[in-house]
Amino acid sequence: MRGSAAQKRIHKAALELFAEKGTAAVTVSELAAAAGVVRGTIYKNLASPERLFETIAAQLAEDMDLRVASSYTGAEDPAMRLAIGIRLYVRRAHEEPHWGRFLVQFAMTNKSLREIWAGPPVQDLVRGIESKRYDIQPGQVAAALAVIAGSTLSAIVLVLDGQRTWRDAGSDVAALVLRALGLDAAEATTLATAPLPDLAEGI
Repeated sequence: MRGSAAQKRIHKAALELFAEKGTAAVTVSELAAAAGVVRGTIYKNLASPERLFETIAAQLAEDMDLRVASSYTGAEDPAMRLAIGIRLYVRRAHEEPHWGRFLVQFAMTNKSLREIWAGPPVQDLVRGIESKRYDIQPGQVAAALAVIAGSTLSAIVLVLDGQRTWRDAGSDVAALVLRALGLDAAEATTLATAPLPDLAEGI
């Protein structure tokens, strides 16, 4: 995440508050208390406290898109890239529960967060269709993205609620999504259980 140390601290506290409350309505006083700073520090480090939610949502979407794309080193197959991407999202939600809960709460309703699904996932879907890797039609891209997004978020919920491990939830969902796109069961399972690269560092 870009910004000064104070801004990063404030943004981290804000993300946790948004995730816990399930709403974008957070007061400056609540934010200052959560970040362990005085109110003046909030105003000094935020150009617009009223737009903090949108700022964080946009940064989160951009950051995760870039990090996942940077983690694909050596993976050219769109199906492999999709399996990696889904599992990286689920693993990060396990490692950073507030990040995961923020995503679950707002990823389908906030315009900035919906950009997560409109970057590399769309490009890889199109490549997969054009190369006949996927057995779907170009007109089904939007529906396929809905399946990918909904399945990934549902896997995150299972992990955050302690119903599945991140490894099992991530691999199972990745395999099922690949099967929905036309891969056979054996190959889908192989791709969904292959060694997972580390998530690239953020900006």
